[in-house]
Amino acid sequence: MKIGVREFPPLAFRTLCLLGGLPLVWLASRMQGVSLAIPRGHFMDVVKLTIPNMLVWNVLIIFGVQMLSSGRAAILGYTMPVWAMLCGLLLFGERPTRAGWVGIGCAFLGALLLLSNEFASMAGKPLGSVLALMGAAAWGYGTVIMKRTQVEMPTIALTFWMMAIAGMVIGSASLLFESSAWRMPSGNEWGAVVYNAVLVFGFCQTVWFGLARTLPPVASSLSVMMIPVVGIFSGAFVLGERPYWQDYAATALILLAMSTVLLKPRTIAHK
Repeated sequence: MKIGVREFPPLAFRTLCLLGGLPLVWLASRMQGVSLAIPRGHFMDVVKLTIPNMLVWNVLIIFGVQMLSSGRAAILGYTMPVWAMLCGLLLFGERPTRAGWVGIGCAFLGALLLLSNEFASMAGKPLGSVLALMGAAAWGYGTVIMKRTQVEMPTIALTFWMMAIAGMVIGSASLLFESSAWRMPSGNEWGAVVYNAVLVFGFCQTVWFGLARTLPPVASSLSVMMIPVVGIFSGAFVLGERPYWQDYAATALILLAMSTVLLKPRTIAHK
């Protein structure tokens, strides 16, 4: 994402990624024999899910990535599990289990550790930090309502229409505000578009929505917490950045957080 928006209009970049992923989702649905039809009376439900999960999240995080380093934006964006828990608690009266509280606490401490070396750099770019956090909050809310909204259609069909709606709205905003800066992407920018279109939207987005629809919000949100860790260590591998002790400690905390919801305790058989 950072490579794609360094010099390319951010809304246009996200539009290309979203619309580029649509043919892949359509092809996968055809191969599975899944209908893409929206059930009668559920169009507004699809729109309601699209706004926080695809529209607000993608717009805010792409501007956050443009203003911040990719690592900082990823860390701020993936505070999402904390926001998901708060939305469930304050808006819907959901009560996480004891393991869920432990997982959220570990994830939050891990995010703080990952950010501990970044606070000085972020201080001069408060808008980017605010946008990334607002995007994370929107995504957290979207994760909660994804679980609570009953739309009788396959996840891959739901993903297709959410991507299509978001792509059309973001594309219209790009036409309105960025058309004077439109140009053909460079080779690296095309690489970023293809990566996001094929892997992020063509594959991972459907998998994520499947998790969000079937798992409790705390469990599904904590399952993505390895992403900022991967960002930190891939930056070390690709860009030569040096990890600090906080990065290793945060990795351990995030792995512990994920284990609270992804590992089932063993049951003792009674004779």
